[in-house]
Amino acid sequence: MTIGFDAKSIVCNITGFGNYGRTLVGDMAEAVPAGTVLNLYSPVRGDEALRRQLTLRPCMRFVYPDAAGINAPLQALWHMRGMVKDLVRDGVRLYHGLAGELPVGIREAGIRTVVTIHDLIFMRHPEWYSWADRKLRRWKFLKTCQEADRIIAISECTKRDIMLYGDVPAEKIDVIYQSCGTLYKMREGEKKMHEVHINYMLPERYIISVGALEERKNILLAVKAMHRLPADVSLVVVGKDGPYGERVRRYIAANGLGGRVMFLHDVPTDDMPAIYQMAEACVYPSRYEGFGLPVIEAIQSGLPVVACKGSCLEEAGGNATLYVDPDDVAGMAHALRLTLKGAPGREERIEAGRQYITRFENAEVAQKVLGVYRELVEF
Repeated sequence: MTIGFDAKSIVCNITGFGNYGRTLVGDMAEAVPAGTVLNLYSPVRGDEALRRQLTLRPCMRFVYPDAAGINAPLQALWHMRGMVKDLVRDGVRLYHGLAGELPVGIREAGIRTVVTIHDLIFMRHPEWYSWADRKLRRWKFLKTCQEADRIIAISECTKRDIMLYGDVPAEKIDVIYQSCGTLYKMREGEKKMHEVHINYMLPERYIISVGALEERKNILLAVKAMHRLPADVSLVVVGKDGPYGERVRRYIAANGLGGRVMFLHDVPTDDMPAIYQMAEACVYPSRYEGFGLPVIEAIQSGLPVVACKGSCLEEAGGNATLYVDPDDVAGMAHALRLTLKGAPGREERIEAGRQYITRFENAEVAQKVLGVYRELVEF
């Protein structure tokens, strides 16, 4: 039995789809029966450091286009359509699109298919995307719904959106939450903590927020709430910069918060556990998400979390996380005060969060995905 996976995000995406693919494929390598071959198809070799995050086992191999060094348009064409010939050549019986899309023509080739759809934010909130981007994403989504035998949604929220925007019947969709991995469960040593604290010049007390500086992530809500928190508490924002970041920085400068908000970009994965674990709490004020992995990472790191209502974040954090409206500054400040050390109920919420996220354990997720595979092919 040979199973194929879309590995482009595995070798190209440092977060999001990349984390999902690397974790799931690594877990699947241990879950599948002996003799199963896992082929990882990517139009590019991508980043060596990302490839190393996936431990290659004897049953796994990367597959690239035959013509090494082909240009970007041909790589994209291979990923969208040409890959199917290679799947047939390699005897792939089942193909899993890990990043919301499938190659055109795969159904006609007789290969059974599963696709994971993470979110449909481009349809739920088109105002955050360009016209061309919306059109391309919409075409890929609708085509993928036609090609796929089964669809995995990473949250109930995403399932509802797939049914609404893709006119897909509920019985075709399986909700399987994203695996959270185990990296953030491991406590860092004092030496590593000290090194990271010094290298990044972190504040003594801080709330962490992890996510790109874009409008959807809504970090300005947390920044505005800082006025109502103790003066010795800072906000550390970890994520890719962008145009929205300039808007946030202008607000910080105009409101005298320059010494209380820190931005960190391009932080290596190895340093993230220490940055999480030295924080006092986590805030994730995103307006809309497909899952919200930073909520899980923070809870694993022993932090209480504040997030926003209205998407899937209630599923990620459960009842242990505090939720506010994405435009409620006073509500955000009040919730954050309840996460600071010494606040009543803080330790109980931390422990309840740990218990809640056990449902996202790697082995359980891999077994559920394997169950979907077995509905389509015999092992």
